[in-house]
Amino acid sequence: MPETTYFPRYLILGGAMVSGVLLALAVHMLGASYGLDLGGLWRSDTHEFMPAGAAIAWWLIATVGFSGGYFTANLMHSAVSGRIPQRMRGFLIVVGVLILAGASQAASAPSSVSAISAALAGLAALCLGAAMAFCGAYFALRKS
Repeated sequence: MPETTYFPRYLILGGAMVSGVLLALAVHMLGASYGLDLGGLWRSDTHEFMPAGAAIAWWLIATVGFSGGYFTANLMHSAVSGRIPQRMRGFLIVVGVLILAGASQAASAPSSVSAISAALAGLAALCLGAAMAFCGAYFALRKS
């Protein structure tokens, strides 16, 4: 029986982080089209401490980044040994493409937010998604 080979840990960690960041940015762009924008944190016209839409967007981006990194690391760890069925691979590819296509459509729509606020919100989503994707991938690799 041949010995099972695995991807190197740093390759799994890097791939999981990229996947988690892309999913977090896609959720950020889709959420912004529905009014869940991190840019609400920098608005001075509201009298609330923090708008609810910004708080929901923050937690949604963090959750998607963490779970994207975690599940991608688990899938990459088990993919080399051939334990993922072909239909599951196809399903995951289709879901990823649909999420990224929806995000690109949402990103191309005109925005009512200023350019600086949108850039800061995008940078915050990128950093949050990267940190949470790293944490998710690290916990997935630590478990295995």
